[in-house]
Amino acid sequence: MTARRVPAGPALGPLLLLATLLPGPALASEIVGGRPAQPHAWPFMVSLQRRGGHFCGGTLIAPNFVMSAAHCVDGLNFRSVVVVLGAHDLGERESTRQLFAVQRVFENGFDPVRLVNDIVLLQLNGSATINANVQVARLPAQNQGVGNGVQCLAMGWGQLGTAQPPPRILQELNVTVVTTLCRRSNVCTLVPRRRAGICFGDSGGPLVCNGLIQGIDSFIRGSCASGFFPDAFAPVAQFVDWINSIIRRPPALPPARPGQQDPERGAARVPPPAPHRPRPTQ
Repeated sequence: MTARRVPAGPALGPLLLLATLLPGPALASEIVGGRPAQPHAWPFMVSLQRRGGHFCGGTLIAPNFVMSAAHCVDGLNFRSVVVVLGAHDLGERESTRQLFAVQRVFENGFDPVRLVNDIVLLQLNGSATINANVQVARLPAQNQGVGNGVQCLAMGWGQLGTAQPPPRILQELNVTVVTTLCRRSNVCTLVPRRRAGICFGDSGGPLVCNGLIQGIDSFIRGSCASGFFPDAFAPVAQFVDWINSIIRRPPALPPARPGQQDPERGAARVPPPAPHRPRPTQ
């Protein structure tokens, strides 16, 4: 896979984005060392798809808003993205699913070089029907993040190992928050005493700690499940006030033009296309 280097200090080394385009209709997706989740155990979990293939995860944070990683849609035509709610087995035509298009994209100062502010809000072209299989996630209060040693859960669809095919069933993985080898602009996790973790394509998926979404899958260092470098997540608690300013805005407000700041909410804007995305080497 192609690595993107970030000038974040010598201790961090090369960083790898988790959303990687494959030479085909589907996009890569991987959790290493996880286990199958119970059907619809995480009803806020979202699959972002293009051309029928899953490429990133997301979290339903309001009936008409999904939170994901900014690099998942950086440089993409967001109108090509299908938002799938209520999924569990991506190989089945599940009656529990609800499908939406993306109406607007909001980002908050995403830096694709240093991979900071790796958060995006996708406004749907309708509102989800809330039921047992599709529910809104709970977010922390502003700046109420998680500390070292907290037990959390990461999740996503994808390969159980680099040389194995992706499973159809949503995978989950117990992880521990760590602060060693972690930037202050991220939440980081490791799996103690074994090689397991997030990997390419899990981008945008949630990190769940004590019932709250505390992170958005962002990047790895070294290799997937290296056992040494922690996995990095965008820290949701640092963005809660901004998130609420977007999802609670009155619907009557006129939308911002693409590429311009909204006069009512300066932090919310539609991101311009990025010049490149990471691609796998052959």
